[in-house]
Amino acid sequence: MKQRTIMARTLSLLVCGASAWSIACGAAAQSAAQAPTQPPANGGAQTQTAVADYNAGNLPAALAEFRAAAERGDRLAQFNYAMMLLNGEGAAANVEEGRKWLRKAADANMSHAQYVYGRMYDDGEFVARDPAEAHRWFLKAAQQGHVQAELALANQFLDGRGTPRNNARAFFWYEKAAEGGDMTAQYVAGSFYERGGDGVKRNLNVARAYYAAAAAQGDPAAKLKFQELSRELREQNKQQKAK
Repeated sequence: MKQRTIMARTLSLLVCGASAWSIACGAAAQSAAQAPTQPPANGGAQTQTAVADYNAGNLPAALAEFRAAAERGDRLAQFNYAMMLLNGEGAAANVEEGRKWLRKAADANMSHAQYVYGRMYDDGEFVARDPAEAHRWFLKAAQQGHVQAELALANQFLDGRGTPRNNARAFFWYEKAAEGGDMTAQYVAGSFYERGGDGVKRNLNVARAYYAAAAAQGDPAAKLKFQELSRELREQNKQQKAK
């Protein structure tokens, strides 16, 4: 199976921008930032005010508000404060302080912070590249159902980067991400089912369904594979009926 390039696509409901290094905002982000067993953070209201200021372009005010809420233990504020520090928004960039607050949010079990912290080590951005450390954080986030982390973890297993190569484990996480709606993972899961092997039983109907899902999201290669398998399955049906 030819490996496709894995492009990081940040969840649109979770973050304001298109990059993993964007701040998180909105009700969905606030909900995702709070653990089910954790009481509402004291800085929650201040975090929402900070998000409003950020969106309005009042970056110095947003930075100060995120910091105040972060110091009260609000994980979303910790993450956003880290992103602003790393990106140099509202003040000069402060990588060391940004890493510190991102780690706080990740240690507090915020899955998106864990994913971004892993990305930092996987890409060698702001830190020395360390795929094994990236793998550890991707796994934490993936175990919480973070789709991008599932995709990143699958890619590591397929490459043998940061962990021993294991196509069966790669498939497990690709399928998880595919079920979560990731277009790239849907294509790769379809490839596994089309090819078979690595603990996966060949099944052209399932492969076709995954290609269809990716094609519906605009993947042109998946559309071609869907059409190809559709023709192959129709031919198989004709042959079976002729017997």
